[in-house]
Amino acid sequence: MSSATLEATAAVKKPWRLGARTRKAVLVLHIASVGSWLGIDVVMAVLTFTALGTDDQSTKALCFRVLELVTVWPMTVSGLTCLVTGVLLAMGSKYGLTKYWWVVVKLVLNLLLSTLVLVSLRPGVAVIADRAESNDLDIPLGDMIYPPIVSPTLLMVAVVLSVFKPWGLLRKKKQ
Repeated sequence: MSSATLEATAAVKKPWRLGARTRKAVLVLHIASVGSWLGIDVVMAVLTFTALGTDDQSTKALCFRVLELVTVWPMTVSGLTCLVTGVLLAMGSKYGLTKYWWVVVKLVLNLLLSTLVLVSLRPGVAVIADRAESNDLDIPLGDMIYPPIVSPTLLMVAVVLSVFKPWGLLRKKKQ
């Protein structure tokens, strides 16, 4: 090779990639964080629908108090872990963070759900737990039925996107 060819080759920077072992470790952590997030959603659904379906005031109060403990911060940690590992996997692979539609949609879903946990769910759960603590159990739970339905549904959409990788490139390559 000529020196001009070597310089041109050196000027073309290879994209950063995760090594095989590192990628697998990050992938396992990513999958585990999604699994834990789904599990927390299931626990939230059980507590919410148990509180809605019971006439026993002590059971209702317990559900409200436990809801605060097992949802917001564990869900926040799972969501942020999922976000960080997802970004690492995207940037460290051929898919990139903004190259494919399915990756962008997964990123938007994660950001949306993580934001909703902190902005919407946390204050609502705190109010419910405070009212349960003061034995004011006449709590309208209408809004609380949405998180354990919407969150797992959107998480499963993200899982399906990961498996099937639909829609292709965000921008067509110029020729």
